[in-house]
Amino acid sequence: MYSYLLGSLYLGWALGSNDAANVFGTTVTSRMLKWRTAAFLAAAFVILGAYLEGAPGIETLSGLARGQTLASAGLLSLAAALAVTVLTFLKLPASTSQAVVGAIMGMALYRGQTVNWSELLKVGICWIATPLGGALSAALLYVAGRALIYRLKINMIRLDGYIRLGMILGGCYGAYALGANNAANVTGVFMGTGLFGLRGGAEARLLALLAGGAIAFGILTFSYRVMVTVGRSLYDLDPFSALVALLAHSVTVHSLAVVGVPVSSTQAIIGGVLGVVAVRGLYKLNLRVLVMVLLGWIATPLLAGLAALGVARLLLPG
Repeated sequence: MYSYLLGSLYLGWALGSNDAANVFGTTVTSRMLKWRTAAFLAAAFVILGAYLEGAPGIETLSGLARGQTLASAGLLSLAAALAVTVLTFLKLPASTSQAVVGAIMGMALYRGQTVNWSELLKVGICWIATPLGGALSAALLYVAGRALIYRLKINMIRLDGYIRLGMILGGCYGAYALGANNAANVTGVFMGTGLFGLRGGAEARLLALLAGGAIAFGILTFSYRVMVTVGRSLYDLDPFSALVALLAHSVTVHSLAVVGVPVSSTQAIIGGVLGVVAVRGLYKLNLRVLVMVLLGWIATPLLAGLAALGVARLLLPG
């Protein structure tokens, strides 16, 4: 029975390997912290965030994926993971949230189920709000931070130390927010399937903890590849800009975790980067990479939906 979790745990691994770039990518590429140290910090705080605040998002996603059997839940998780893995190998930051929802839609189409449009609308609105919220937060933080530095007349040596500490603490907070928000993407579809014989909050917390562990494993084993895309290819961030983008991402993702809507941390960090770019000017923005990222966002739910249809036809009984 627990073998149905394999697709979901694989999805968690894929999420961690892809989305670690969103919490420590700018820190590593700006040479403030070594990747190995960042990976261990991210893994620890992802688990903590998932366990403490992952349940609301799991309950929301379970409403969108209601009526799943153990077999269909496991297969749609596998389909979403395959979509994310393909984009990871292409070095494109992918939206795991969009992959899961795309897979849910594909499975619903195969099984002839009615889509929960109210939950889908709620999630869709938050998808739009995520990059916009990240961009707005980053722009405000950048202006306010620069004004504070100028007013306090902080010298460069001391400022460098403050930024280094801020990026480490901000990365830990970002990892916590990632776990709190994205645990739902990993195991939320199993809520209500009776996998563990639990109900309500106890079931949600156990599923969140399993998700956090899977995400952490992905961070520790295969997260380096995407970091260069976020921190270096899209925009050559100086340390202060990297800190601003990271904080904007973390606040946005955590806020939506509290609301109970799993969203893309990729969209949040890209929004944060673009918020900084908007304040500083567009002359350093790598438009080609940005276009590729946007294409990845569009392709992710479509690819996951098609993958769900394919694996359902091949492996789903009846």
